Amino acid sequence: MLTPRTSVDRRALITGRVLTSDPVVAPPSGEIASIIVQTRPEQLDRVAADILALSGCEIHGRDERGKLIVVVDAPDAGTLGATMNRIGLLPHVHSACLVFHAIDAG
Repeated sequence: MLTPRTSVDRRALITGRVLTSDPVVAPPSGEIASIIVQTRPEQLDRVAADILALSGCEIHGRDERGKLIVVVDAPDAGTLGATMNRIGLLPHVHSACLVFHAIDAG
């Protein structure tokens, strides 16, 4: 049977509290994603307006054939996912595909 050689708590090691007893505070962060939204060309303005009405959404490009480049900025992954789902479920949206995702550490 193996016995531990050190008194380092495994949880303290994982959370980075090995050298100090101060709690680890995660920096403020956010999530950012870029998605391509496909719609019919005649619905492009309507879909763009619906997307811009959502919190944290910006349109950074559009193709008159029915494509929008949308950037979503959210405080956490759950909010980001919910916003992307809402975009995908908007009327006249045929697809909403994630092309970029990053976590902003502040």
